[in-house]
Amino acid sequence: MQLVVARIGRAHGIKGEVTVEVRTDEPELRLGPGAVLATDPAATGPLTIESGRVHSGRLLLRFEGVRDRSGAEALRNTLLIADVDPEELPEDPEEFYDHQLIDLDVVLADGTEIGRITEISHLPSQDLFIVERPDGSEVMIPFVEEIVTEIDLEEQRAVITPPPGLIDESEAVVVSSRDEEAESEEAAEKTDEAPKGDA
Repeated sequence: MQLVVARIGRAHGIKGEVTVEVRTDEPELRLGPGAVLATDPAATGPLTIESGRVHSGRLLLRFEGVRDRSGAEALRNTLLIADVDPEELPEDPEEFYDHQLIDLDVVLADGTEIGRITEISHLPSQDLFIVERPDGSEVMIPFVEEIVTEIDLEEQRAVITPPPGLIDESEAVVVSSRDEEAESEEAAEKTDEAPKGDA
């Protein structure tokens, strides 16, 4: 099975390094020195990783045969694709490969259907499920323990307990108006407590 593991960004410096947008939970395995990756567009590859390092929180890669900035810039927006055994599982039972999560049904704890995972977005701070709702709209759900409480691969579903406003925007409005009321009440109490001067 072929999986997209990264997208090449802009050139970094003048010696052929590029920034990459990582799309795998195991960059040290998929994007390590010596890894040979297919590409989209296919004519750009295959590319062999010569070296990698982290700079200011971003992964920088250098590929064999790419020695200058113009060569690196020519690779911009290329997708890097790894061959992965579909039966292979991450070492940590709490981790999942993207292909295991795509197409899972997303439901609330009471079974209410929210939608279907169509994409996993790997951000520096956290991963996001891109979920398509039955009406065709999309919602982004942070893949964190507090929200995604269960991944059941046998039942092909992800169970979530979303905070108010994550799924239903009208709930967010109610919460924010309550916050504003609470703030105005606190402000009023502080005014009452303020020492009064002689008239």
